[in-house]
Amino acid sequence: MRKGKVERKTKETSIKVVVDLDGTGKYKVSTGIGFLDHMLEQLARHSLMDLEVEAKGDLHIDFHHTTEDTGIAIGEAVAKALGDLKGINRFGAAVIPMDETLSRVTLDVSKRPYLIWKVKFSKPKLGDMDSELFKEWFQAFAQAAGITLHVENVYGENNHHIIESCYKGLARALRQAIEIDSRKADSVPSTKGVLGGSL
Repeated sequence: MRKGKVERKTKETSIKVVVDLDGTGKYKVSTGIGFLDHMLEQLARHSLMDLEVEAKGDLHIDFHHTTEDTGIAIGEAVAKALGDLKGINRFGAAVIPMDETLSRVTLDVSKRPYLIWKVKFSKPKLGDMDSELFKEWFQAFAQAAGITLHVENVYGENNHHIIESCYKGLARALRQAIEIDSRKADSVPSTKGVLGGSL
């Protein structure tokens, strides 16, 4: 069973995360930030990864620490669940339409974290959440999970559709990348025999 559990405590946040990569998309999410909860539920549902998140943070200051640390904790849990990366497809890609919006997400589960973020919003907030915090979440997740992650909103007008299509794209691309290839279930998907480090 590919499961990961992380408990992260700082002076700013206290977060517990449990993931099961081979789940059915069940979720139990509570961050204190309604819009972020909604996005994490999309992540679980469309990746088929079971996800539990319980986060308590200094929301009386702002949502930054809770958003970033949640991304870190989920990324660390995914990395733990993946272990030595044997047998995975490694690469994943998704193009997600939502009404007038189209977003593209591609990724490489490689232990070489990197984020390319080509997403712009026309409003400073979605619900009570600052729009700029979504990049912080994706950056934290990619870094902690060890994933090269490219996120691009090709076009769109509705800000809710734009960010939701990005999370759904991440979910579908991740689902593809972490699936086990039965033909290579006992080996790491790299000619080097190991993932991470230099190209």
